[in-house]
Amino acid sequence: MQFDTDVAVPDPAARRDAYRAHARQWLAANLPGHMRADSPAYRAPTLDECRDWETAMYQAGLAGMTWPKVYGGHGLTLREHLAVNKEIGALMMPESVSSIGKELAGPIVMTVGTEAQKQGFLPDILAMRRYWCQGFSEPDAGSDLARLRTKAVQEGDTWRINGQKIWTSGAAKAHYCLLLTRTGTVADKHRGMLMFAVPMDTPGIRVAPIKSIDDKESFAEVFFDDVVVPDSARLGAPDEGWGAAVRVLSIERATNRMYRAWRFEAELRALVRACKSDAQLARLLEDGYYQRRIGDVVCQIDALKGLVERSVEQLMAGDEIGARGSLTKLYWSECHQAFAALARAMVSHVGPRSSALAQRARKHFTTAYLFSRAETIYAGTSEVQLDVIAQRIMKLPKDL
Repeated sequence: MQFDTDVAVPDPAARRDAYRAHARQWLAANLPGHMRADSPAYRAPTLDECRDWETAMYQAGLAGMTWPKVYGGHGLTLREHLAVNKEIGALMMPESVSSIGKELAGPIVMTVGTEAQKQGFLPDILAMRRYWCQGFSEPDAGSDLARLRTKAVQEGDTWRINGQKIWTSGAAKAHYCLLLTRTGTVADKHRGMLMFAVPMDTPGIRVAPIKSIDDKESFAEVFFDDVVVPDSARLGAPDEGWGAAVRVLSIERATNRMYRAWRFEAELRALVRACKSDAQLARLLEDGYYQRRIGDVVCQIDALKGLVERSVEQLMAGDEIGARGSLTKLYWSECHQAFAALARAMVSHVGPRSSALAQRARKHFTTAYLFSRAETIYAGTSEVQLDVIAQRIMKLPKDL
């Protein structure tokens, strides 16, 4: 079942509401129970299961909403995108295994790529035929991209790349790397940066998985030793890398995973539901301390929803989010990290005789707490977001 995007609906609000209703009905009918993190039947889905699920979502019109139809998208607006994301957030389903491609590589290719690159890359991203990773961070240049050292040297119609990336999510499964390089020296800072779409099976690329605190190997170091790629792998002009990277980060901070506020709310409801299912945990809900903390979370979720909805309307009005994306990123990451710590403290009271729902909540929120430690780091640390807000929004002098 797919929503017919070609049917003319004169009222934009009616069209948005109809699309959201379609998303709600389709997800309720098709999301496997074992993929719901708040269900006692939950088990971690395999990569193939996630691929098949996301393919089905795309075919139902629930992915690629704003991408042009000529590139495999559905040609809708950010309003429909947000409407669908509200329904995706309301169900505790797995995160996308192709988020780098859908949320970062795809928009960049659409912005600076050639027509051949758009035709070659974009449909495969939505159809889950190709996964991407993002080669930005380096051992000595994490959130400060101006210090990156990975070097690209032009040799006729090819480029020779040498360097190292770190904290590269999904590198082990990726078919392509959205790679940011430098054509000059570190002293050039933001000048002389160049972005490539590099096939991960290119000779000279080595992936070294990194085990994180949650005992997973979703990150990796990626080494580029005399990696030669054709000029056709270049995304944008030789000095356009920094501008493209800024666009990536603005997109990542402001518009990606718009469902976060609604997922945050779903997690809170799952926590309360689990507590009510267990006598010992239920007593926590009567404690004034936890009541105040939960009340704070409710207010934070409402504020985050407002930020997201306002951003959509500003973009629809033709505004650029730019530095304001840092406000959303800073707020959701700090608030969700604090909530994860609260949830973990509450489910730490779960015992061997607790309900199945409480046992599931303990596992979920323990994992969520561990992962949340990275939320104030990836896509730019909280310190970087504060610096952006201070300098580019508040226009504060650097010497304060």
